[in-house]
Amino acid sequence: MNLLKQIFTGIDTQLVEVLMAIAPIVLLFIILNFASLKLRPKKFSEIMIGFLITTVGLILFLHGVNIAYVPVGQHLGTELARLENNYILIPLGFIMGFLVGFAEPAIHVMVKQVEEESGGSVKRRVLLAVVSIGIGVAVALSMWRLLVGFSLYYFLIPGYLLVFLLGRKVDNMFLAMAFDNGGVATGPMCSTFILSMAVAIAAEIEGRSPLIDGFGVVALIALTPILSTLALGYIYKRKEERDKAALRKLQETEENNG
Repeated sequence: MNLLKQIFTGIDTQLVEVLMAIAPIVLLFIILNFASLKLRPKKFSEIMIGFLITTVGLILFLHGVNIAYVPVGQHLGTELARLENNYILIPLGFIMGFLVGFAEPAIHVMVKQVEEESGGSVKRRVLLAVVSIGIGVAVALSMWRLLVGFSLYYFLIPGYLLVFLLGRKVDNMFLAMAFDNGGVATGPMCSTFILSMAVAIAAEIEGRSPLIDGFGVVALIALTPILSTLALGYIYKRKEERDKAALRKLQETEENNG
């Protein structure tokens, strides 16, 4: 009984917060349906069931974050920062960032939509790996910053300058995808587990401030997937140019032989 009490303590708060967030959307949908959409009863009921499942899922997920992800991130960050050779935080940061990115639900939704809308030319597994690598790099850089004490500006300013340079060398599709990937990468898993861990590490390292040095990891997580997606777009564009050049050369050869 004590275990069940611990598990469900605070779930009422999540219930109220999720209902306050979902209710206006549901209400607006109902009004629009009766005013203009006029969906068939079966379709309307399916959508309402979807809203119900989403609500329950959000309540359970956010409650799980509060009782598991945040405490685990804080404990893990505290213990890792106390290691004698704490430079191991850099490779561990990359691995954890990659795995968290690979598990982020919002990223899975994004890459699935990209594969569908691109007609399969951009594979979801490739894009998922590229975005996850970007997140891993962001967390590794954040760990390096926590250990050495770099200013966040040293990463953000050159990073966004590189974004603008690469953005001019890729197709518009990849440019649009890149900025959306930066947004979905900072989803609930990254913003809870990774951020909690970074703040805990900053609190344990001498000379670091949890407020100044602990925060900023989410900003880097928003940046690096943009760069990794643009790099993928540049590779795709170069490959397309090589294929076109090879095709032209083949056509010229056939014409000369003809």
